[in-house]
Amino acid sequence: MTHTGGPGGRAGQGLQPARVAEVLVRLGDGAAGRRGSGYLVGADCVLTAAHVVTGPLERVTVRFDADRPGEWSAPARVLLLAESADVALLRIPDLPPGRPKVDPPAYAAVPDADVVLPFRAVGFPRFKLRAGPAHPDDGSPSRYRDSCHLSGTVSVLSNRREGSLELAVVAPPEDVEPERSPWEGMSGAAVWCDSAVIGVISAHHRSDGLGRLAAGRVERWYEALSPAELELLRRHAGLPAWPVLSSADATGTSRAAVSLAGLSPGVPLRDLVDLVDALTALPLLRGSTGMTLLLDSISDRIAANSPRDSRLRTDVFGVVRTCLRYPGTLDQLLEAVRLLEGDSPEVERVDRAAARLAREHG
Repeated sequence: MTHTGGPGGRAGQGLQPARVAEVLVRLGDGAAGRRGSGYLVGADCVLTAAHVVTGPLERVTVRFDADRPGEWSAPARVLLLAESADVALLRIPDLPPGRPKVDPPAYAAVPDADVVLPFRAVGFPRFKLRAGPAHPDDGSPSRYRDSCHLSGTVSVLSNRREGSLELAVVAPPEDVEPERSPWEGMSGAAVWCDSAVIGVISAHHRSDGLGRLAAGRVERWYEALSPAELELLRRHAGLPAWPVLSSADATGTSRAAVSLAGLSPGVPLRDLVDLVDALTALPLLRGSTGMTLLLDSISDRIAANSPRDSRLRTDVFGVVRTCLRYPGTLDQLLEAVRLLEGDSPEVERVDRAAARLAREHG
């Protein structure tokens, strides 16, 4: 992904966990509070979704590294509220002393083209609600939301009318509260492709199922926002005059341009042979710990539900068949292969096999 970091920024820093923010909103008039996610894009500014901080606000707090050694939080005020693009900037007026300088992230545009790209995001959705230790004062139980490191694929040609990115992800295990989305609180999380921000998570359309989210596209900001709003993003978030496209977009090809998320679990074994043979030939899987490392990089459902075998080829068949039962996880597997192996003839063979499988069964 080719990109630019904006004024004073360093391109290629990528997603940094210490800059992921919980956005805690207390509403006025006795209304229930609200939670969202965000990302620190400058020393004193957090990028989030506009709908997280709309309405009569009594207080907004941003919190980082909760319950970790570097935890800190501070009140924030709304600097930019652009509902037309569902993007907002929160300003921290009183930074804790000793906070380091923060460079803005890089930003990139996604083309209106037939490509499927990998993405990552970190936020705090409702399904990550956990039971915490008892309160020291009265012994009452406490609850907290843990972080969710989300990975999946962006289907670029979906949601064109809405103008959003469709994010294909592994669905939460179950929808225990049908009247509420398990993704509540994920809104505002920055969406990353390689080391650049390409959008901000904005919605979960229930009709799309639990394995799809929508995100506002960075390039749409330039169409939807006023010159004054864009200037605020440039000055405080490092938004460039225009984000360039990825290098893959310029050529019309991409190793990540094929998604297998829509494959049926019933794909015949004979049609999986090319992909399995290509995966088996990876140097990564020739070592004793390669498969463990690969499975640790994707959804833990795959390791928990795959029939394991000491014979490598049979083991790979089992992992691939298990991935087909959990939409999106085969794409996670292929992306983990690319990240762990890097550029190599073996990885190119895997991508060619995946492309053939997509053409035959897509």
